[in-house]
Amino acid sequence: MARRQFLSLVAGLPLIAAFGGAARAQSTPPARRLNIMMKSAWGSDDPTKASFPFLHGHALMKAGHKVQIFLLGEAVGLMRRSEAEAVVPVGWPPLIGTLKELAEARVPIYACGACSRARNVTEADLANFGAKFGSPPIFVSLVEWADRVITE
Repeated sequence: MARRQFLSLVAGLPLIAAFGGAARAQSTPPARRLNIMMKSAWGSDDPTKASFPFLHGHALMKAGHKVQIFLLGEAVGLMRRSEAEAVVPVGWPPLIGTLKELAEARVPIYACGACSRARNVTEADLANFGAKFGSPPIFVSLVEWADRVITE
């Protein structure tokens, strides 16, 4: 409890805002544009965790970084429009809006092909968000391309 109070107090200090945080991400371009791969296997059974790679990927894109997203396991189901519309993370807007914005910005999203076939996610489902089927070679190429790999 004391730690949480301390962190809340520190978060409000002007010094922190001057050196980083959300104010910096929104007001100035990054010193170095990073290539960031977001990877997730969280599905609609945990809407908040399922939304993180998209929410954080969106924030990173807005901050000027190049982002690509790779989905595995239950996460591939989020490419179904009906499932994406039903996912509402705690404290965040519905996932469908973020997915639409990522699609409009042409952020590449890959859904594991084997995982998609096992869950009946079709190419038409992927097309809703400009996504494509992924494969082990695509996964490897993204890891090699990335300056950072974020697993959520």
